[in-house]
Amino acid sequence: MFAIPHPIRKPFGQIIAGLAMIWLAACEPIPMAQTGGGAPATRDAVAVALLVPHGTSNAQEQQLARDLENAARMAVADLSGVDIDLRVYGTAGQASQAQEAAINAANEGARIIIGPLHAESANAVAVAMAPRDINVLTFSNNPTIAGGNLFVLGQTFQNTANRLAGYAVGQGTSRIVAVYSDNLSGRLGRTAIDQALRNNGATLAGSVAYEFSQEGVLDAVPTIREMVETRSADAIFLTSNAAGALPLFAQMLPENGLGPDRLQYIGLARWDTPPQTLQLSGVQGGWFALPDPNRSERFQSRFRSAHGSAPHPLAGLAYDGIAAVGALLQSGQGLGRGALTQSAGFKGVNGVFRLRPDGTNERGLAVATITDERVTILSPAPQSFGGAGF
Repeated sequence: MFAIPHPIRKPFGQIIAGLAMIWLAACEPIPMAQTGGGAPATRDAVAVALLVPHGTSNAQEQQLARDLENAARMAVADLSGVDIDLRVYGTAGQASQAQEAAINAANEGARIIIGPLHAESANAVAVAMAPRDINVLTFSNNPTIAGGNLFVLGQTFQNTANRLAGYAVGQGTSRIVAVYSDNLSGRLGRTAIDQALRNNGATLAGSVAYEFSQEGVLDAVPTIREMVETRSADAIFLTSNAAGALPLFAQMLPENGLGPDRLQYIGLARWDTPPQTLQLSGVQGGWFALPDPNRSERFQSRFRSAHGSAPHPLAGLAYDGIAAVGALLQSGQGLGRGALTQSAGFKGVNGVFRLRPDGTNERGLAVATITDERVTILSPAPQSFGGAGF
């Protein structure tokens, strides 16, 4: 998944060392099928394969694998009127093993694949499943792999940018400078911002790329200031998050006359995680998007009660995948593309969502700000799509 950055080549300081999350691919092979416990499946149960990175040597990713599986099993238990035979397969975070796991799952009767985590693995799985007419709902948020039989469940940059751009225009903010890291994640974020601004009638007043390093951020600040001043911008749209350049930008921009008292900060990433981010003075008053907080909090509370710890932020995607499959089976629509992309969408633990024919998704998001180091909702998440099409 591209949206979780690798560590900055040169650390931004002590705060970054404390906030950064490192995601690595595992190299150790494991057996493909890891079917967990639960009630025995009935003869009429629908086989659903869950591909998660069990067997990875990375401790954080292994914990994520457990949380994804636990969330999926919670979703299966919550279903009524439909019987799902959930079969869990380990991928070790590797494309080749993910593809082999999917082939095994299909041979064992799986009707749909939920997972895997990484974009490369998801693409390999979808290629293998296409001749069998089996759809794949990956946890990735990378839109470049979406399409055909591959759908991304992760919250995309385009979805977030659209929500924030629409809100900004509604508040009279319309001339916006995009600031993005000069890497794959940053460039995709900048493209999403540009598209969202055009879709919502706002203007991209300019864009500034920075090298993903401390020096890169410092070098970019004078350019950002000049662009804001010469092009009469009223907002800065940042792609960076707390594990990357956000803390340094939150310090350097105000110190160079571009504080939140002068123009609006908008964040493509969530600015409420980890909690330490809320303490940054430069993000106070900034806008960012997040899933429906009421639904998210209920899921987190249930998960914590059942498993003794809070779920990984991505764990809810596994629940959503099972919930969508369960809803379609219950209504008798099947698991084909037409059913998966119904415009009404589905209700998940993080709010309403729907899958688009191009393989991306739309999620109902709230717009939030930070006031006195606390999150305040400015615009609540929608509770339905109102029957709107694509």
